[in-house]
Amino acid sequence: MFLSYRAWKMRSLSISGMIGAFVVGSAIFLGFSWKGLFLLGCFFVSSSLLSKVKAKQKSFLQEILPKGDQRDMMQVAANGGIPALIAVVYYFQGSNDTLYLLLFSISLAAANSDTWASEIGTLSKGRPRMFLTLKEVDRGTSGAVSLLGSFAGLVGAFFIGIMSGFVFSLSILDVLFVALFGFLGNIFDTVLGQTVQIKYKCKTCQKLTEKRIHCSKIGWKSKRYAFMNNDAVNFIAIVLTTILAFLSFI
Repeated sequence: MFLSYRAWKMRSLSISGMIGAFVVGSAIFLGFSWKGLFLLGCFFVSSSLLSKVKAKQKSFLQEILPKGDQRDMMQVAANGGIPALIAVVYYFQGSNDTLYLLLFSISLAAANSDTWASEIGTLSKGRPRMFLTLKEVDRGTSGAVSLLGSFAGLVGAFFIGIMSGFVFSLSILDVLFVALFGFLGNIFDTVLGQTVQIKYKCKTCQKLTEKRIHCSKIGWKSKRYAFMNNDAVNFIAIVLTTILAFLSFI
């Protein structure tokens, strides 16, 4: 509760995000004690700090993204919902199976990899390219990649992998397993961002954005389902990554 409150005071979380973070953090503490909270903190603190890095250079994202730096409840659930669910299952299962530790770590590694790639990739000097078509697009476009962003995503996945190895005493092979699947989650997110995530084309300035209303007008939808926003894509990417890791493990 204290940590969630402090994050709200620091403007890293909205009020709804503070509530969501308390629920997610409590669930993770229930299953994995302080070790789980520590790993969650590695993701949240590093992501929050990166969002502040060269914030002025990333101000153009306000024209593209519907939400600002403050994470709300949906963003917290999208990134922390699966880790929290794994923690609760682990608690009631009453097992010391390493599988749960790996799946928990992988789900956070996937979230961290995507966040680092987004936060640092937007600082790339060159224009990014769409992952599947290699077409050049504006920075901040969902589904686009750059060398800088991809490298940041890989480092972000390895960061959680190394930290999970430290707190859970995992082997080097397990750390690599966590890191590589975490980076795979970033790739899933990128593909989904290009193929199914909702985007709008402004009727006034013709800009492609994730905002439904731009220049005081409702834009044209690029996809059929408006609910498939960035939060939904993040959640689905983490789910797919965790399921694939589970199937690979067994």
